[in-house]
Amino acid sequence: MTERQKKQNPGLEHHVAKAKSGDRDALEAVILAVQNDIYGLALRFLWHPQDAEDATQEILIRVITGLGSFRGDSGFRTWVYRIACNKLLTLRKQRAEKVAMRFEEFADDLACEGSGGVSKPLPDGEELLLLEEVKIGCTLAMLLCLDREHRLAYILGEIMEFSHQEAAQVLEVSPAAFRKRLSRSRDKIKTFMLARCGLVNADNACRCRKRVSLAIDRGRVNPHQLLFASSMEVARQFPVVLKKIRQLEATRRAAALYRSHPPPESAASFVSWIRAAIDVGKP
Repeated sequence: MTERQKKQNPGLEHHVAKAKSGDRDALEAVILAVQNDIYGLALRFLWHPQDAEDATQEILIRVITGLGSFRGDSGFRTWVYRIACNKLLTLRKQRAEKVAMRFEEFADDLACEGSGGVSKPLPDGEELLLLEEVKIGCTLAMLLCLDREHRLAYILGEIMEFSHQEAAQVLEVSPAAFRKRLSRSRDKIKTFMLARCGLVNADNACRCRKRVSLAIDRGRVNPHQLLFASSMEVARQFPVVLKKIRQLEATRRAAALYRSHPPPESAASFVSWIRAAIDVGKP
């Protein structure tokens, strides 16, 4: 895991020890410390925020009820992510996975273009958010072209920047097996984006603006209830971010595009759910 991730909550291990001894406040602090990390993993894996929240709830329940079994053989976050990945790998197919396409089908879908822009004039800010919605939704959907094992390897290794050693511990495979999965998934995403995505490769036609109306017409985007785009500031800054992404080596651009997405955050109501879950299922 990156140094940034390690420094997010340097007192986490201390809270874990107190939580194991029955300290409710410490348990709440532990769960709040990992909830957005787990939600971010689930969202990238499942695409739809509601499915990601449902999966996150199930994962956190397992963390709460299983905390007594944590022996410290690995870092606590590694243990939590192992629970999360095992759950995600064994979930029944979720709504986005049921309609997921292969890379070839995704390429054909990208070739279809709407009339361009939006169906009716909107204030500049609203159109920016629609473009952000299409960009994030489209790139996350590309991950669904990978099977579950390779999707997780890509998310952990490329987007979340786990070290090969820690990702292997999380997935309970050898480092060599993880490197192979990561290499295969990275090659597939990189090859597809360099050939088809105008964001990663300026030589390709960027279809985001042209696909807004098509996404709305097909029900993939609800302009009155956006799933991914919530920050006008992020939307306005993206052209500057994109310029920096395109200055990277071609092999690094796809992962950089994913990492440019705003950090996923679960709904505010999630905190109330966590407190209720702790009261019911505390170890």
